Formats: sequence, structure tokens, C-alpha cells
Amino acid sequence: MPRHSRSHRLLLWAAATDATFERRGDRLVGQCIHCQRRLSVDLDPAPQVATVEHIEPRTHGGTDAVENLAVACARCNQGKGKRLDHRKRSDPTLSRVIDTLRARRAERLRTAPEDWPLPPLPRS
Repeated sequence: MPRHSRSHRLLLWAAATDATFERRGDRLVGQCIHCQRRLSVDLDPAPQVATVEHIEPRTHGGTDAVENLAVACARCNQGKGKRLDHRKRSDPTLSRVIDTLRARRAERLRTAPEDWPLPPLPRS
């Protein structure tokens, strides 16, 4: 099995546990948690257009638990980070975005299909 970076393993697990994603050959195809744009995640460690989104930012104590991970397009993920991640956790706008993303993630959450070859999740 190829060597996967920590971020690629998190991305694969976020996609595998997201009901909008389905396996198509050597990739997983689904939707961005923010804009619903169609995204593709390669199973092999290669440069990706999709990014792993930490719903509750790591800067505010968010973990790598699958419930806190989502797949986002780079544009949406970077935009959220620049606009919100630097704010205090008590900021109402940040809290509202986290709550919205948690609800979306909960709606999409599923058990990873057993037939998808996933590298082990990194320890938090």
C-alpha cells in the first residue's frame, strides 16, 4: 500500500464516512460540505483538489475524529479559515458556522464501506 500523508488519510476517511461520496474506480466522488460542488478524492496519495475540513478548527480544540472532519473544496476551506478560524471560539459567527457544519456532517455521516481500501486513521 502506498504511503499516505496524515492529511490524505484524514481526507479519505472524511470522504468514506460521508454519504454523498461513492467509489468510482480509484477515486471517491461526492460533494463539498460548504458549497455542494462535486469533488473527487483519489485513493492514491496524489495532489488533491479536495481538502479536509476540520469543522471545529484545531486552533479551538477540534480533533481528527471523523465526526469533526468533512471534505471541502480548497476555495471554501481556505475562505472559512481566513474569515473565521482566527476568531475567538465564543464569536457568534464562528459558532453559527460550526453548528451548521456539524448538522450537515451529522446528516451525511455513515460507516465507511468495508470494501474501500482505507489507510489507518492517524491518532489525534
